[in-house]
Amino acid sequence: MQQITSLLRDLTEKLYKKNPSELKKNSHQTIESRLNQIFQCPPNENLAELDRRKGTDAILLGFEPGYRGDRIFAMMYGLYTMIHASYNSKCEFFIPDTLDAQSLYNSARNIEIFVWRLNTRLKEDGRPLIFTNTLEGEVKNLSYERIFGKLISLQDTMALIVSNRTGRIIKEVVLFTGMAFLPIGL
Repeated sequence: MQQITSLLRDLTEKLYKKNPSELKKNSHQTIESRLNQIFQCPPNENLAELDRRKGTDAILLGFEPGYRGDRIFAMMYGLYTMIHASYNSKCEFFIPDTLDAQSLYNSARNIEIFVWRLNTRLKEDGRPLIFTNTLEGEVKNLSYERIFGKLISLQDTMALIVSNRTGRIIKEVVLFTGMAFLPIGL
């Protein structure tokens, strides 16, 4: 969970730097203040700014075409709280603690769905809702894809470790374009 949080913090900072207009939607916020709001453990679940949504509900709020709030905040808070839920919403882990392999697996698929939506959702003028990778010009920037790949890999690896330890089988799913997010939790 510490590695996931570190990657998500890096990703959030990069997204704000690439999309400064999202941070400006709340003039009193800085990148650091947003990082501190998102990455608390346990997460603050009473965020009126997000209509008290968390997990995939907060992510979906950030993708709504008419949403006027800080999309990066909604999406990254949603991603963090969704992944946190896949770890039984715990901040500390002890030897007797157990995790659910299916929740970890589903969170990895949800990250894939998130990335697909991030790359395909456009504003009315045809520009992306949130700018990430740069494919034009001589220098290609795919650093966002690398971070997302690491997040997916970490969740898949944890799911396999837990599955092997508990002897439970993971129900694998095939993702379809436009698919809804998978449930997290027991």
